[in-house]
Parts: sequence; structure tokens; C-alpha cells
Amino acid sequence: MKKIIQTPKAPAPIGPYNQAILSGNTLYTSGQIAINPTTGELVLDNIKSETKQVMENMKAVLEAANMTFDHVIKTSIFISDMHNFSQINDVYATYFNEETAPARETVEVANLPKFVNVEISMIAVK
Repeated sequence: MKKIIQTPKAPAPIGPYNQAILSGNTLYTSGQIAINPTTGELVLDNIKSETKQVMENMKAVLEAANMTFDHVIKTSIFISDMHNFSQINDVYATYFNEETAPARETVEVANLPKFVNVEISMIAVK
């Protein structure tokens, strides 16, 4: 049985998918990009502010499922330029305790939705 997770505190999907699906105690999030959910505008000032918006969107989705970053067991990070990795990682690290941080992969890709620089998805378990 699956439960659809939706919140107005994160951007609405821009296609035929949901922000997240809760199956049992496991939450599978869709990838988040740096859309400000209040304005609908992309936050592309710099890679750090873009990553912060992505993480804040993800935080809102987790909260809608009554979870926090402490529940995250796996993240996938897709970036358009591996040269941005350290700056993305600097922001990402502020959301996790290093000792209990989730498993992760980071992959450079040719393009992302709306030609953003970073997209992140997560799996969390309660």
C-alpha cells in the first residue's frame, strides 16, 4: 500500500509524478530542484543558494511525511558540473550529522530539468 505525500511547502511536480511516496515505513522522494515554492521561480544566484533551496524543498517533503533528515538512509545527487561538487557538499553537509549521514552517490549528468545545476532525491525510513 502506498501513500502519496504532498506539501505546498515544496514545489508542485512539473510532470506526472508526486513529491514522494510512502510505502510502509519507507519514503521515496522525487528529485527536488531549486524552485522556490512560494514564487515558483528558480533560485540560481549561485550554486550554494541553489543547493540550499533544494535541501529546503527536501526538508519540506520529509516533514510532510513526519520525518527529518535523521531518517534519510540514501541520497542521490545529480549535478551538471563536477567542479561544483565541493560547494554543493558544503551546503549538503549542514543538513546531516557526519557520523550518521546516509549512503550517497553523486553523478555528473549532461542536463537536468529546467537546466538547473543540482537535483537531489532521497530514501528515508521511519
